[in-house]
Amino acid sequence: MDIQLDPARDDLPLMANTSHILVKHYVLDLDVDFESQIIEGTIVLFLEDGNRFKKQNSSIEEACQSESNKACKFGMPEPCHISVTNARTFSSEMEYNDFAIFSKGEKDTSDKNGNHDNQEHASGISSSKYCCDTGNHGSEDFLLVLDCCDLSVLKVEEVDVAAVPGMEKFTRSPKLTVVSEELRNQIIRELVTLPADCWREQLDYYACCSQAPGCGELLFDTDSWSLQIRKTGAQTATDFPHAIRIWYKTKPEGRSVTWTSDQSDRPCVYTVGSPINNRALFPCQEPPVAMSTWQATVRAAASFVVLMSGENFAKPTQLWEGCSSWYYYVTMPMPASTFTIAVGCWTEMKLETCSSNDLATERPFSPSEANFRHVGVCSHMEYPCRFQNASAATQEIIPYRVFAPVCLKGACQETLLRLIPPCLSAAHSVLGTHPFSRLDVLIVPANFPSLGMASPHIVFLSQSILTGRSHLCGTRLCHEIAHAWFGLAIGARDWTEEWLSEGFATHLEDVFWAAAQQLDSHEAWEQQELRACLRWRRLQDEMRCSPEEMQVLRFPHVGRHSGNFSS
Repeated sequence: MDIQLDPARDDLPLMANTSHILVKHYVLDLDVDFESQIIEGTIVLFLEDGNRFKKQNSSIEEACQSESNKACKFGMPEPCHISVTNARTFSSEMEYNDFAIFSKGEKDTSDKNGNHDNQEHASGISSSKYCCDTGNHGSEDFLLVLDCCDLSVLKVEEVDVAAVPGMEKFTRSPKLTVVSEELRNQIIRELVTLPADCWREQLDYYACCSQAPGCGELLFDTDSWSLQIRKTGAQTATDFPHAIRIWYKTKPEGRSVTWTSDQSDRPCVYTVGSPINNRALFPCQEPPVAMSTWQATVRAAASFVVLMSGENFAKPTQLWEGCSSWYYYVTMPMPASTFTIAVGCWTEMKLETCSSNDLATERPFSPSEANFRHVGVCSHMEYPCRFQNASAATQEIIPYRVFAPVCLKGACQETLLRLIPPCLSAAHSVLGTHPFSRLDVLIVPANFPSLGMASPHIVFLSQSILTGRSHLCGTRLCHEIAHAWFGLAIGARDWTEEWLSEGFATHLEDVFWAAAQQLDSHEAWEQQELRACLRWRRLQDEMRCSPEEMQVLRFPHVGRHSGNFSS
């Protein structure tokens, strides 16, 4: 079923059959070629069939219900209170001026009679009105459907994880002595469920498995919006291979990546975050409920710097003369749409001079001033969580780096570099523990179509914020920092709710910026009131100039929605 849509007018289809099977981890191994403007290589998907994650979601719901009962028993005003650090994540946050433009598909949750409900959203699994029918129909093979667009898929194969030395420790059943589909799938089930404190070991095993030999090619087909994979004889998700390798390459015109030149007229490439997220960068499961971890190795010419969503400050490893490799990983499960990459001749900017009038030199916030919002044990899925780390709770300013074309060095010195410490400290004083352990900030090329975009561990900023006084730079930086909590560490279950995180981030940018400037309460109130008035007038102008169907945030029981708030 090849669906022809106009991304500027239509909602994009969510094709992935996440109600049957979920990607738990991606391993990417890619080469960036600026001459052909192509990124090519392999991606290995480690999958989990629906049986276990449905039981897991049921347990979470039961725990939530238990908390709700306790709340009622003791008369608490908020039943089933979960702190902002305990919820799920969703897409990279991309702002056009003070608002966001998104064009993702809304999932159809109607039954055969056309009645709509939120059962699938509540259970953490999703469907799509465009999704292929992938149930078990007698002798038909199970179909794994992935979201993709503008990709050339060359080959798909099953990975023989049983051939990796040491994987026998994951074989729990003595009956499984012969290498088989069941044995390989059992190994992956055990691997993806390792406890959080084994994350380093888990990443090593993922890396080793990704290099394992293939054990049979899989049938596949592509259309405009999906990649469909099957194995002859595998009739259910449980029978389907749980580790598959995909050889593919991007296309120069792919809408997830922008090939361009930076402000120093040197070639670069970066992901744009919209309108189709990462589906033209790699085959993935697009719905925000399909949360996964990932690790990526990216090779490029030695003159280029590779920045990516990753928990580590990556440094280049020289492979041979003229070629370097960069490696990043993420252990917090997040939607694949939050994966971000930027490759260019970026220069790391460091503060060289410091005036006594700079915000960065003023009195820092002490931990005692922080009004911590998280209490008790987190209720999210298990992963190496910073909110349970005592040392992270007192880290007011997380480690950060700033990158830009060398021609913008002076502008970065003048504004951005001086503002990051007080803005990070202000965010900590309001919300407490930073959700992410580090931050890269990149000044993206001039054709970047917004003021900023926040992704895990990395923020893209427009060069426009470097002009003029520090107010524009400070407020935009605070806005993107706020998305670490609202939009990344916590987010909506489906794309129709993403405007909520934008609202929180817009409110918090004023709060953070007032704290960074150390304004007294009256000055902070005046500043916030003025900005609220300006936003209200801008919204009124938008409403007057927008078609009626674009003036509604969400249409209940209807497949179409709009998240377009550009001005």
